[in-house]
Amino acid sequence: MSAALSIESVKSQAEGLAYRNQCFIDGRFADAASGKTFDCVSPIDGKVLTQVAAGDQEDVDRAVKAARAAFEDGRWSRLAPAKRKKVMLRWAELLEQHTTELALLETLDMGKPIGDSSRIDIPAVINCIRWYAEAADKVYDEIAPTGDDAVAMLVREPLGIIGAVVPWNFPLLMAAWKLGPALATGNSMIIKPAEQSPLTMIRAAELASEAGLPDGVLNVVPGFGETAGQALGRHMDVDAVAFTGSGEVGKLFLKYAGESNMKRVSLECGGKTPNIIMADAPDLDAAATAAAWGIFFNQGEVCNAGSRLLVEDKVKDQVVEKVMQVAKTLRVGDPLDPATQMGAMVDSTQMERVLGYIEKGQSEGAKVTLGGQRILAESGGYYIEPTVFDGVKNDMTIAQEEIFGPVLSTISFADAEEAIKIGNDTIYGLAAAVWTSDIKKAHRAAKALRAGSVWINCFDAGDITTPFGGFKQSGFGRDKSLHAMEKYTEVKTVWIDLN
Repeated sequence: MSAALSIESVKSQAEGLAYRNQCFIDGRFADAASGKTFDCVSPIDGKVLTQVAAGDQEDVDRAVKAARAAFEDGRWSRLAPAKRKKVMLRWAELLEQHTTELALLETLDMGKPIGDSSRIDIPAVINCIRWYAEAADKVYDEIAPTGDDAVAMLVREPLGIIGAVVPWNFPLLMAAWKLGPALATGNSMIIKPAEQSPLTMIRAAELASEAGLPDGVLNVVPGFGETAGQALGRHMDVDAVAFTGSGEVGKLFLKYAGESNMKRVSLECGGKTPNIIMADAPDLDAAATAAAWGIFFNQGEVCNAGSRLLVEDKVKDQVVEKVMQVAKTLRVGDPLDPATQMGAMVDSTQMERVLGYIEKGQSEGAKVTLGGQRILAESGGYYIEPTVFDGVKNDMTIAQEEIFGPVLSTISFADAEEAIKIGNDTIYGLAAAVWTSDIKKAHRAAKALRAGSVWINCFDAGDITTPFGGFKQSGFGRDKSLHAMEKYTEVKTVWIDLN
């Protein structure tokens, strides 16, 4: 979508959209067995977009039955990898042809700026599916180093039925990070999209079917976590669940697995990323600019958002001032306006949650130096201005808990050792960043920080070739890269005696 488009033209396209709002099971759309629906509300203006099928246990049972039948008869699981690749590439092509439609759905449903949906999110989805399609016929099994009297083959086989429960902040992209490797390795899937943002996943499943993905291989059951999500987590015929979301719900999936069939569980449960700026950073203005975007991009609704800005005390005031300068230039407003840089919170619940954290930070003694208020209330939408706290202590609630909003906590430190100590002083370990000109200091910090990704003199860098996941209560298992394929396969040893 061109940045030159006017808000009027974008809204005109949005008004022409048709919403797929049913379950997608065994290659066809169906209402929830109960007949129940829920309102799909746009955070842009608080208005209902459509009513979506509220799937529950019976719908999950139907989806699992269809997925199991597809897996067992081999229509996908035993299809040659080169043929799986062809179908997935065709799917990526269709996704690309429908970029504008999918971007509009993402923005209407979730509230992110249309510029981000069209130029970042949907292209990343397409790239992910293409990359795993190409990987499908390029990953080899292994031969063990046995003696001459035997041959031992180490063969990777698909797990079977994968349930994926995905979040609302990057609805289709987080699904693609699971779909790509799971489908490429021959599994069948049931996706439970977040109830706040189900529309793009339902439409993408329809496009997958159009691309030639066999019926039953990809099923979508929209609904609520306590019903459809729990049904997937407890289902005795689901072989694995891949979850991205809160730690609280991630722990439930571990419980569900233990109380059912001990299904494999992989979790990505958020973070509290320390963005550490040393006084010897190569470019303090660049570091501060990256810090601003690192927390305000996607309204701060990012699991690895740089929500803790750790700055060496001798340059703290300079850096914080630059961060606020950048924040003041950000255009917050209607996500359908191509000029908007920060959109709406996903729903009223999340908006109130973030505002509650802002109040908590103030009550615990931190100082709001920028923002801190709801704005554009007259629109009916859920908007919060970029917010910066100074004088934050790392034991404060806003420095310890994941806020998932445009709220930055600034913490000062005296030296690298203290910065690492503060950086690691959290239950999370998803990501960290370090800005320094000293290569030795950079290497030592990267080794010492307990995080799945450490960025040096950059923030949120990487691509589909590098794994993404966390340490500690940020979860376990990796999305992206060839390593993600390991989550969806079992290793089988085939020992052949040559005597």
